[in-house]
Amino acid sequence: METCNKVTVKIFGQEYTIVGETPADQITQVAAYVDEKMREISGGSMGAPLGPLAVLTAVNVADEYFQTQRGAEELKRKNLQLEQDAAKYVQLWEEAKKNFIQYKEQAQASAGQEESAKKQLAAQQNENEALRRQIGKMESEAETMQKKYADLLERLDSQEEAGESSKAELKNLEDKCREIENNFFDLQMENIQLKGELDRYKKIVESE
Repeated sequence: METCNKVTVKIFGQEYTIVGETPADQITQVAAYVDEKMREISGGSMGAPLGPLAVLTAVNVADEYFQTQRGAEELKRKNLQLEQDAAKYVQLWEEAKKNFIQYKEQAQASAGQEESAKKQLAAQQNENEALRRQIGKMESEAETMQKKYADLLERLDSQEEAGESSKAELKNLEDKCREIENNFFDLQMENIQLKGELDRYKKIVESE
């Protein structure tokens, strides 16, 4: 059970005994405030009628109370808005961190893909270079065989009689020429495919 306090105070020149569970210093503080308000409303005149003065004082104090209450409600509303805004900003911050982590992971993955594409491009370029050298060699061999074939035809044209060995050599040269032409055609087709892949890898690297 709380202690009951009994305090004697003076309000507008008169003494009053106030009993309550409110702490004594708080009762004294409230009485002093009421006394101050009554003196303020009376204009400092102690001869003002006490009844109307008390009513006016009560009205003024009540008005201050309601203003204070409205101010407290406004502060609560602002505090609630601040809490909601803070929660929203925290959510935005968490989303920003999440997006940053995703962007970082995507950037790392893109860097890995770019490195892989560069390696494939380098390998494709090496393979393409080797193929060009092989094509050059085949072209040189084909040119040599064509010259031999042309020389043999000239010899056959200049000689009315050709031995079976010459015919066999001619057929052998013709077969080799066809084989070289076929190989040369295959190499050209492979070179076209390699060029297409090389262009595709270049576009991948440039897009990164």
